[in-house]
Amino acid sequence: MRAALGAWAAAARVARASSTAAQTPWAATSSPEPGPGVCPSGLCQAEGLRGFFEALTATEAGTRNRPVHIVQIGDSHTAGDRITGKVRVELQRRFGRAGRGVLPPGVPWTGYAPFQVAVGSTGWVTEPAPLQPPAGAPSPRVGLSGVRSTGAGDAMMGFELEPGSEATTLGVCGRARGAGPGLAVEHGGLIHSLDFNGPARDTPVCRDLPLGRATRQVRLRPLGDGLVIDSVRLDKGGSGVALSNLGRVGATLRDLAARDEATVAAELTAWEPDLIVLAFGANEGFDDALDRTAYEALLRGQIARLRRLAPSASLLVLGAPDAQRNGATGGCSADGMRAPPPSLAVVRDVQRRVAADLGVAFWDWHGRMGGDCSADRLAQGAEPLMRGDRVHFTNAGADWIGGILAGDLMAAYDGWKAESAAAGGAD
Repeated sequence: MRAALGAWAAAARVARASSTAAQTPWAATSSPEPGPGVCPSGLCQAEGLRGFFEALTATEAGTRNRPVHIVQIGDSHTAGDRITGKVRVELQRRFGRAGRGVLPPGVPWTGYAPFQVAVGSTGWVTEPAPLQPPAGAPSPRVGLSGVRSTGAGDAMMGFELEPGSEATTLGVCGRARGAGPGLAVEHGGLIHSLDFNGPARDTPVCRDLPLGRATRQVRLRPLGDGLVIDSVRLDKGGSGVALSNLGRVGATLRDLAARDEATVAAELTAWEPDLIVLAFGANEGFDDALDRTAYEALLRGQIARLRRLAPSASLLVLGAPDAQRNGATGGCSADGMRAPPPSLAVVRDVQRRVAADLGVAFWDWHGRMGGDCSADRLAQGAEPLMRGDRVHFTNAGADWIGGILAGDLMAAYDGWKAESAAAGGAD
């Protein structure tokens, strides 16, 4: 088993090196300027981020000794970690690296490739929760990652962190299987037994294990059958920023609503997020039967739920981006064959109005990428920023739009700091 996981790690390093070697030499290209949107500098209700901004201020002042933790939950734009990866890099460049954050347990789908860490798994049974239809459906008990892994026998799960993202603390959330330690943790030639018991069998538990020193490789092995893991957290400790991306291809806000309440409560208590980002809406926008009233009630309900389970966290809603559907007649695309599905505008309007009503920060993704039909324009450049589907961003496009989001957040933060300083000086 050690040899198998070692071979996986070596293969991951070779794949990354081969990909880098095969890339075309970089040449500067001009990127479009961000669109004006409906919010000042892209962000409405920035005052809703006060708690998050206070955490960043304490980090800059050197008075905070734990990570500023951002948790983004969403669809494929979040799952790919390319947009969130850019935001992570920019914030960590300014405030310091505090670790990779929360990850799904193991490899949840083919092609899974998060930034700053390579993940391998053998012997674990990994189950993503099914996507929720409009009428709802039974869902397995899973947490915010939307995935669970069950271990048995000689199963092994491994995480290899890139230099600079070493972990000093491991956090694992899942379900107790009864008496016994439950989980073996290997790192740096050391083996620890992690007590994974709960007050009763099959209850949600979250456990932290100080690793004693910074490490780049962590392996998890079940001690006995039936251990269930819902999420893994890798923190560097101390100050800085950690950004966790928990997304699922095809996900909607209904999928967040289907997550097990007790598991989510245990995770949010353990993770202590300072900012929770909701990044849904694109898939709802392609639902021609979308019920505006039901969608608004769902969004209000999930905001209320997160406020109840993570009362100290700021909330940010990312408005649904522009996207286009094939088969239109007289569409707004260059060839006239594509147009945004009508429900996308409905989703954005509901998101913006609900966020304003509840005092939640709102980022105008649609406006900042250029407004209506920008998905087509961004796909037509010398270096396309959107893929041919006019829904997903290319790597360059994800870097571009992620940089705009990070810049808008930091502009709002700097503005808030200036106002706070001026108000303090006036007293």
